Amino acid sequence: MNLFVVAEEFDNRVAVTPDIAKKFVDLGHEMFIEAGAGAKAGFPDTEYERVGATISNCSDELKFSDVIFSVNFPKTKVEKQVKPGAILITSQGADLTLCKKKNLTVFSLDRMPRTTRAQYMDVLSSQASLAGYKAVIESAHILNRALPLMMTTAGTIPAAKVLVIGAGVAGLQAIATAKRLGAIVSAFDVRTSAKEQVESLGAKFIEVASSEKMDGVYAKETSDNYKKAQEQRLREVLPSQDIVITTAQIPGKKAPIIIKEDMLPIMKTGAVIVDLATKTGGNCEATKPGKTIEKDGVKILGVINILDIIPYDASRLFAKNVFAFFELLSSKMKEQPDLAKIEDDIIKATLVC
Repeated sequence: MNLFVVAEEFDNRVAVTPDIAKKFVDLGHEMFIEAGAGAKAGFPDTEYERVGATISNCSDELKFSDVIFSVNFPKTKVEKQVKPGAILITSQGADLTLCKKKNLTVFSLDRMPRTTRAQYMDVLSSQASLAGYKAVIESAHILNRALPLMMTTAGTIPAAKVLVIGAGVAGLQAIATAKRLGAIVSAFDVRTSAKEQVESLGAKFIEVASSEKMDGVYAKETSDNYKKAQEQRLREVLPSQDIVITTAQIPGKKAPIIIKEDMLPIMKTGAVIVDLATKTGGNCEATKPGKTIEKDGVKILGVINILDIIPYDASRLFAKNVFAFFELLSSKMKEQPDLAKIEDDIIKATLVC
């Protein structure tokens, strides 16, 4: 098959890295890479050419490609260049009306089921893990103090305190990273099942006094009573924190507001908030998308896509997820050419058009 990797318009990542491109070539596929597709992630065109891929200006090869890979939905290219009947493997933002009009088959990897079998293809987990790590590094960089306990001849510097809100993949990686840097870490999650995971990493789990219990892979909307209890507990904890990293999101909904503007004055002067939920509205009421602001002495990072500042490794993980999914899809297509009739939970979950 002819395979094509597009250059992302508003993202520094690339869907296929040179090492994965080589795997596609070794399988006998024609691999086309849009010129400069990997440059912003640290993968020049020469690295793709070295493994047997062809660098394309996108005008001809894309029109004849059978499978297109992208991190984000390439709307302009779909409108003007992608051939009808092609397969698009992407991660988010698919315009289903346009895809149906163009007669495309679209797999959206952000809909990957959270199962053991699917973990090698789970782009949300691989990308969230790096996001959690980078959030800690960025916050430590702008914090006006050191993170670890330091004993010097001039006196002892106490360890900084880090609060992670949301103990999903990103949150757990943030906890682990902050612990490695020597901070005192605590975490909060509405799911009671997260307590064991948080404590296994050496962090303190912040519990809310409520009879309402919630479990499952994803967080869900809580009751008003629980929200009030949660807010009160946070008001007790926030004054002692140096860094707060928020990762709380609800699939298909706007991110919940957890840190209200009137909570900022009770925080330490110089404290840092990194809002990883900015793209879906933000967990901090004062967050400004795409900007770092200071309000009431607190610095707030409204990072829309933190992976843009760590695109090399983010692309490497994403590409491995893509290849694992492509291998599964190819094997299933040999058994059943009609994709809509494939009886596979992963294929069914990700097939959006």
